[in-house]
Amino acid sequence: MGQKDSSPTPGPATERASVQKLRTRRHAQVLIIGGGINGVGTFRDLALQGVDVALVERGDYCQGASGASSHMIHGGIRYLENGEFRLVRESVVERNRLLRIAPHYVKPLRTTIPIFSTFSGVLAAPLRFLTHKQQGAPKERGAFLIKLGLSMYDFFSRDGGTVPRHQFRGRKRALAELPRLHPGIKYAATYFDASVHNPERLTLDVLQDGEKAGAEKAGAAGSLSARASNYVSLVSMKGMKGATGASSTATGGASSTVQLRDELSGEVFDFTADVVVNTTGAWVDQTNQAMGAASSFMGGTKGSHIVLDHPELLEACHGREIFFEHTDGRIVLIYPMGDRVLVGTTDVDADMAEDAVCTDAEIDYFFELIGHVFPGVAVDRGQIVYTFSGVRPLPKHDATQPGFVSRDYRIERRASSAPEAGASGGAVVLSLVGGKWTTFRALAEHLSNDVLAELGMERKVSTAKLAIGGGAGFPDSEDGIQRWIKAHMSAGRDAARVTGLLTRYGTRAEEVIAFLDRAPDRLLHSTRELSVRELEFMAQNEQIGHLIDVLIRRTSLAFRGLVTGELLNEVADILSGPLGWDIATRASEISHAQEVLKRFHGVRVHSLVA
Repeated sequence: MGQKDSSPTPGPATERASVQKLRTRRHAQVLIIGGGINGVGTFRDLALQGVDVALVERGDYCQGASGASSHMIHGGIRYLENGEFRLVRESVVERNRLLRIAPHYVKPLRTTIPIFSTFSGVLAAPLRFLTHKQQGAPKERGAFLIKLGLSMYDFFSRDGGTVPRHQFRGRKRALAELPRLHPGIKYAATYFDASVHNPERLTLDVLQDGEKAGAEKAGAAGSLSARASNYVSLVSMKGMKGATGASSTATGGASSTVQLRDELSGEVFDFTADVVVNTTGAWVDQTNQAMGAASSFMGGTKGSHIVLDHPELLEACHGREIFFEHTDGRIVLIYPMGDRVLVGTTDVDADMAEDAVCTDAEIDYFFELIGHVFPGVAVDRGQIVYTFSGVRPLPKHDATQPGFVSRDYRIERRASSAPEAGASGGAVVLSLVGGKWTTFRALAEHLSNDVLAELGMERKVSTAKLAIGGGAGFPDSEDGIQRWIKAHMSAGRDAARVTGLLTRYGTRAEEVIAFLDRAPDRLLHSTRELSVRELEFMAQNEQIGHLIDVLIRRTSLAFRGLVTGELLNEVADILSGPLGWDIATRASEISHAQEVLKRFHGVRVHSLVA
């Protein structure tokens, strides 16, 4: 579930197909509220088991914390200090697994830790471990502690891993490899984790896998399906009614009636489910409140990032993530993403009544941390092309400092409020508290198993080795990638264009290319990364609700600072046909995109006369 973004109110000319599927059959065995990666992962898993499952998301998929992450798929080396060994082991296993089943988006990430001391922090570490608090002034972790942690990390990585073990370098060799590092370092430790450069598209791949599985099950069984819609919100829970026919389950035959609202048209409709799963992240308590059962599970923290167009800093990183402890004890990062550099992150208690945005103070903090490791690299605000912030779905933590709050998850179960007269039993609500990107598949498996138990069903399919979307058949070498590109070139489609499609869709690009080839096509005037037909494909197949969805979550144009007034106008023009936008709606969508980019991402795009 994403934060509100002042969506324009004019609705689509015709009812969206995704909403129509919900309104046509207003019951599912399971209704998932929240379309971040954990909700979508659970949707996919349940669909594969043959469960009749529906999912709704009040904004766009991956709009909230899932789209505001550090873009890392990592084992969480720093969690070792908190004693979260189970989480680290699971994270490392899942990192290795995602490198295999989602190779189109998840890539190995070489990571270097600059170290300024040998034994610093040795005495403080046991106290941090025992109390989960910083004792006195922060003391940086020295080489001894980092070596110990990386050795444990390697131990957890030994099963099923393909990444190399860590390496330690002395000052001279470290500076030879990374000459722009602070000359005062004593060591540099290098190890491998992974990154996900397209978290929004990976989420969409997982969703479409679920929809495909539901369609296949429907074809075999005639009644089961998997349906999902963005821009549909939960308004309230009205109570329980006895379910009838095939939908009766081990929950006692009872279903909850919830009221849903199409956020694009304003229409409200009822929907029933035997089990409701709340995966709204940091908004879990607000969602439970809307369902008439207040909770106080959550204590989210805000994390912000900036994206820089800075060739000098890009070169200084030398293709690696620089991962280190800043002077305040916070673990921070600098790493290249394509031709941009991502810098993050902060970790402060969030006020859920306020928008999560990157502040001037946070930008100053980021510039300071860059100077801590690359003192010779100057940075200024003119090099920032994009900022973003999100609220981590952490559990309520009272006096525990944000950096020490567990990144693990738990599942809270309750029977929904007192049933209406004549109803049989109470439906079940499962609320997800916590969770992180790296472990979404394992978490979804756990949550799905709990749902299956509520339904009296058994697991039929494991997702542990099941390729995700365009990761199926993805080339496993650079030579293989070049062969794939060459095989899909044509007179009107050069290597750069095919490379862009493969990067954006993985092997699902074949489906996109087939669509492009069915009619005349041309590249946009405002960017060579998109064509008219590709935008039409997105409109037909990827649940585009707003113009901003294309700029932020279907492409990385906004992330890389490539949105212009010309691009806004041209994309809006092309989408107007398939999405049924009239002149007023088109203008509203352009204004909305400008407002979102300015308010949430620090990007000002000047309007053009249409």
